[in-house]
Amino acid sequence: MKEDLKMNTAVNDGMKPTDLCKEKTRIKMKNLRNRIGLFLKIHIPHSMHNKSHRPTADDVSQWAQSLDKLLGHKYGKAAFCIFMKTEFCEENIEFWTACEDFRMLSSHQELTSKANSIYEEFIKNEAPKEVNLDFSTKTKIIQSLPEPNATSFLAAQRKIYSLMENNSYPRFILSDLYQELCAAAKRRHNS
Repeated sequence: MKEDLKMNTAVNDGMKPTDLCKEKTRIKMKNLRNRIGLFLKIHIPHSMHNKSHRPTADDVSQWAQSLDKLLGHKYGKAAFCIFMKTEFCEENIEFWTACEDFRMLSSHQELTSKANSIYEEFIKNEAPKEVNLDFSTKTKIIQSLPEPNATSFLAAQRKIYSLMENNSYPRFILSDLYQELCAAAKRRHNS
């Protein structure tokens, strides 16, 4: 709010358009740094607030190598989740994570319960977090629900992974969020 007031005052004071653009960029970066600070406070447990447990510059740079490396790192995955929320497609990462959890289950009762939960939340038409899957993939999932196994959602999970890898992930790597995470990790490394 205060920043908007400064901007309006600057416009009224005859600030040049190039200066106005620089000011908007400065404010945007300040807001982004605040979001990253909040991210680090929320997603790093209090017991891990010392520098040795935060993602290193090397960790953060490795996230740009592949979606697997990003999702394989606790804080990389958390940062990607935040980014996906800003893109309004968090259902994809949430579905992928639910499928990862599902594959780790072993008892028939747990598989059945979790399979129905995933179906209700992500697969069925008009589901609260419906993911974009073709009719054939949805049909195979529905057919597997009475007797689910660890691979019941594998084809769907691969399709959503591919969607994230080809669309969301490249945008994440180019995003201000990722660039600021890189800069923050480098600053910690140099201090």
